[in-house]
Amino acid sequence: MISNTLRRLALAALLSFTTAVDAVAEDGPAKQLFGAQALPTVGAPQSAGFYAKGCLAGGVALPVDGPAWQVMRLSRNRRWGHPRMIALLERLARDSAAKDGWPGLLVGDISQPRGGPMLTGHASHQVGLDADIWLTPMPKRRFTNDEREKVEATSMLRGDTLYVDPDKWTSSRTALLKRAASYPEVERIFVHPGIKKKLCDSVQGDRGWMAKIRPYWGHYYHFHVRIRCQPGSPNCKPQEPIGADDGCGKSLAWWFTDEPWRKAPEPAKPVKPKVTMLSDLPKACAMILNAPGPKSADEVTYGAGAKVAQPAAAGTPATAYAPEGGDLPEGVPAQ
Repeated sequence: MISNTLRRLALAALLSFTTAVDAVAEDGPAKQLFGAQALPTVGAPQSAGFYAKGCLAGGVALPVDGPAWQVMRLSRNRRWGHPRMIALLERLARDSAAKDGWPGLLVGDISQPRGGPMLTGHASHQVGLDADIWLTPMPKRRFTNDEREKVEATSMLRGDTLYVDPDKWTSSRTALLKRAASYPEVERIFVHPGIKKKLCDSVQGDRGWMAKIRPYWGHYYHFHVRIRCQPGSPNCKPQEPIGADDGCGKSLAWWFTDEPWRKAPEPAKPVKPKVTMLSDLPKACAMILNAPGPKSADEVTYGAGAKVAQPAAAGTPATAYAPEGGDLPEGVPAQ
């Protein structure tokens, strides 16, 4: 015979479990739900889903200021990413300053604290593996927070054409793109077709790195770095390999026809925009959305010589993701 006390405990446990499931399963517009998150989850980093349909656990923040970078548009709260993405940005900033003469990076959007669809802007940047870097060099002084919201990046194009302005483009910008493409974990770099053409017309010698430089709409004032799915993210969906072609042939010529820029015909009847719901994302995203977070952003800000502890899953040791200098610590698998 089960005692009344045991019955009450069993009932309480069942009700508690049901409430937890309901909390995780509650549906709603994904961009509102993820856009409202101010901080990431604590725990091991994991990208779930595809670059344009997913979320991020265990994200860390790029420090607002570094020796060779500044983060722009702070009000958007999009300086978060997978620790390997943040490590790469710091490495690119240091390497390009020391080896290529680039004054420093102005970093735009990376991801939201828990990834997911954004309230405005990008379709991608959802799994912490994408980052935008301005083609405007960092000034010697530090921008104020107000300036970071208002300063405009410089377009590399000549007027309203598809072609790069030769008075704006410099060899240091080519070197910056080559440096970014040189890292093995970088899978693609998106630029405006005019910038791709400029590279195709001007780069001499080694052109193998140019296979990673992909033309795409927009991207005339910045470039978009994308790294591959990282170890420890079994639910991350990769893209097809890019191949070894430098991309300067027919595929590039297509961008200089009318087809890519032709407006789609108006539908006969108004079409209601499809709203991406939480239930449309990978199942892990509901758990990530409701998982506990740190007490403050300082606890999960990468680099600057401070160790940011990311508690791992039960049964595995915690990993520190912020050694001096921003390189990955021992114990993190090499790419």
